[in-house]
Amino acid sequence: MRLYRLPYIADWLYPQAIFRLKTTENILCLTFDDGPDPESTPGLLDILKRHKIRAVFFCNGKAAETYPCLVERIKEGGHLIGNHGYNHLNGWATSARDYYDDIINASRFTSGKLFRPPYGLLRLSQYHRLRKSFRIMFWDVMPYDFDINRGARKSLEILNQKIRPGSIIVLHDRRGSSSLVFLDEFLDRSVGGGYTFSCPDLQ
Repeated sequence: MRLYRLPYIADWLYPQAIFRLKTTENILCLTFDDGPDPESTPGLLDILKRHKIRAVFFCNGKAAETYPCLVERIKEGGHLIGNHGYNHLNGWATSARDYYDDIINASRFTSGKLFRPPYGLLRLSQYHRLRKSFRIMFWDVMPYDFDINRGARKSLEILNQKIRPGSIIVLHDRRGSSSLVFLDEFLDRSVGGGYTFSCPDLQ
């Protein structure tokens, strides 16, 4: 079973986290997880530049340490950098201390203010500790672009069906993701349908 949105209970469990933009207007926020990656990041940045759209890149700390030039290129494009942990740990399977230490380690190469939990899995104890230092951003729509068995057309179809005013969209900046295949078409269709894109100043 695919959950294209997080369960409603997540809003209750993490009341200060961000799931959608607070707006009734046709505004979307585009975000990318897991990069930077030399096979995907440059292409994504080129597409965003053509459309004059800013996004939030939740970077993996280990990848950001490995490819600092790509992190700089993301920043130079006017995009925000978020923290996605150093080792992409599962919060439910990791002690609070190890999880926090991993995020602090990642902050040296990504962000010390904006965080997205890998897999969207976060224990309450981890959440309460992290929210003292970080704005925590989840998402409103995930089209499973990272699933190589799903295909770009299906992910694009889900996006077109599920977006709504204020949607925070999560795509993936890594090799194997289909986001590079459908992103250009999705942006054309969304803008043509009256949507605009916003990259809120959260850092």
